[in-house]
Amino acid sequence: MRAVNQVVEEQPAETPPAPVEPGRTARDLWPLLSYAALSVFVMFRLWLDPNGRVLTGNKDDHGFFLFVMAHGERVLFHGANPLSDDRLNAPGVVNMMANTSVLGLSLPMAPVTHFFGPGVSVVFLLTLGLAGTAAAWYWVLSRHFVRSRVAAWIGGLWCGFAPAMISHSNAHVNFVNAWLVPFIVLQVVRLREPGRVWRGGITLGLLVVAQVFLNEEVLLFAALALGAFVVAYALASPRPTRSEARHFLAGLGVAGLLALIVLAYPLWWQFTRGGSYHGQPFAPDEFVTDLAALGAFARQSVAGNVTLARGLSVSATEDDTFFGPFGLVMIIVSTVVLWRSRAGRATAIAGIAVLVCSLGTKLRAGGVVTPIPLPFALLNHLPLIDLVSVVRLGMVAAVIAGVLLALATDRLPALSWKRRRLFVAGLVLALVPLAPKPLATFTAPPLPAFLADGTWKQYVTGDHTMVPVPLPEVTTGREGMRWAALTGLDIPMPRGYFMGPAEPPDDLTGSWTAPPRRTSTMLRAIVFTGRPPVVDDAVRASFRADLAYWRAAVVVLVPSSVHGDVLLATLTEVLGPPRLVGGVQIWDVRSLA
Repeated sequence: MRAVNQVVEEQPAETPPAPVEPGRTARDLWPLLSYAALSVFVMFRLWLDPNGRVLTGNKDDHGFFLFVMAHGERVLFHGANPLSDDRLNAPGVVNMMANTSVLGLSLPMAPVTHFFGPGVSVVFLLTLGLAGTAAAWYWVLSRHFVRSRVAAWIGGLWCGFAPAMISHSNAHVNFVNAWLVPFIVLQVVRLREPGRVWRGGITLGLLVVAQVFLNEEVLLFAALALGAFVVAYALASPRPTRSEARHFLAGLGVAGLLALIVLAYPLWWQFTRGGSYHGQPFAPDEFVTDLAALGAFARQSVAGNVTLARGLSVSATEDDTFFGPFGLVMIIVSTVVLWRSRAGRATAIAGIAVLVCSLGTKLRAGGVVTPIPLPFALLNHLPLIDLVSVVRLGMVAAVIAGVLLALATDRLPALSWKRRRLFVAGLVLALVPLAPKPLATFTAPPLPAFLADGTWKQYVTGDHTMVPVPLPEVTTGREGMRWAALTGLDIPMPRGYFMGPAEPPDDLTGSWTAPPRRTSTMLRAIVFTGRPPVVDDAVRASFRADLAYWRAAVVVLVPSSVHGDVLLATLTEVLGPPRLVGGVQIWDVRSLA
């Protein structure tokens, strides 16, 4: 701490960093190439067979984003409605605006999906997201906030490849493609400048519109963090802020009005049309940041331990902090170094605010929930907050940490050689153990000939559907989701893994699947328990009624399913003996539809 105090004492009064000189773009090539190489390294196992491999860390969401890419292809090549899908959840719909449909990515990638398959689009976007987010932060930092390109490179490296980003690269296409965020931040910061009301406001409004079609949750997180920054910045020196407030608020008004006009119809569809819902299947603070995770290593870091990390996080895709011990120390050091700077102090306060919110309503430490209350208890019932997972606010804190590291590194020339070496050594000790490992994958079963050869077309015609068993659902029906996506959503199927109302119209709470039916509940229970149900006339009647509701033409048993023998026996007892066609057991039920 003595060394830190000495660093602070040597820091000069606040001086805005001079942007790098224009015309030196060629020198940016190596930082950008380093990001691209690291991104490919992280994703290379999935690149080996994009349509045949699945990310081990998040099988469900991998299947969902395959579906999302297939939907984008249908919009461009088949004229489907971009805001709604009727190929899953038949005979209902999936409200694509109410889901993370990433239309801003799936539509541009539609030609790739059409010719090479949705798996190629997914791995490309995951690779692009990591490298692109790092490059965007490098570009904004180097042009507007720091003098040193090394400082900008470190900031970009952290913001693009921090454990939070690597964690979400387990199929979360919507979170890793955060490359618009630094430009949104830049435009908000510059709104206070005279003469930028219209130009800055329109630019910000268009960026907001674009971000809505990438990920609304990220936009909300960015707004919360920027709001905390603006308040902290204003309170630090209210007198000069008053002279800037008029420009800032006017520009913000222009941006908000433009975004509202452009987004009015999509947002109306999201919140009012079929498939809309309210809230999440869990309380906002059910999944929170564990205090011990701040100084721990994530499972995907080279120094990480899977067993330890598993006890401190929600899942392999939610290691949203995990700065490591030296990383946490360097974030604190950077905060102290920058504390005399009005902007640096406001940035740090914003990071602390979102980090505290990510801890939830009661402090959790080392996997134990304590009775210690936290400020988020005052916020968790506010509108929109109930639509997010609070632990992900830790991801925002991680990004802010990257900005702090870049700003502090930029101050190194003002330090003595000894203190500079201490700071650089701290950075090395912080960054090296956090280096990411390649994401794990496994080879999924190939499409059976029944699907690959188009044999299904002999059975599924008109508005009829194919019913895979297990049904396409979260956890128990992953293969059905892959089947739907890899066949280009050509085959209508019931149910699916998506967000929709739990049991409309009585319960519009968000759910990860379609409203339950007796048959879906029974089949799901078989996969979970392996226990055969008692099949009587009532079960047969409800089974046939559900098949009629789904407009089923053919029932297909997914090969090598969990407890497939029990599923086969149950289906045989209800529908009679199957036929082996194209490598799968099928039941022709067109007479019921």
